[in-house]
Amino acid sequence: QVQLVETGGGLVQAGDSLRLACTASGRSYYANEMGWFRQAPGKEREFVASISGNGLFTSYADSVKARWRISRDNAKNAVYLQMNDLKEEDTAVYYCTGDLAGRNYNKRVASSWGSWGQGTQVTVSS
Repeated sequence: QVQLVETGGGLVQAGDSLRLACTASGRSYYANEMGWFRQAPGKEREFVASISGNGLFTSYADSVKARWRISRDNAKNAVYLQMNDLKEEDTAVYYCTGDLAGRNYNKRVASSWGSWGQGTQVTVSS
């Protein structure tokens, strides 16, 4: 059974940094695009970042593009999200995702992805 497990969330102050990790078990994701989404209370799940299978191509939401970096280590079957200069509006549950339906699907839409982790809470206080 495929599992995606996120770790690294927590309570931090504005301006701090956090590094989220997502490890996959049950199969290898080395050839697959992977991504991060987030969902704040009362809001829809929104795209944060994605990375190609070889790690060479990345995409970011405009709100995080200048502050965060997505990376991956295929030897460890893991993907990471380095979050710098955190803001209160970054408070949300962060989800790792894999199994993009296909190249013609919009990776910025949650329904385009097939596998999800359970999420990790990130809370940023002022």
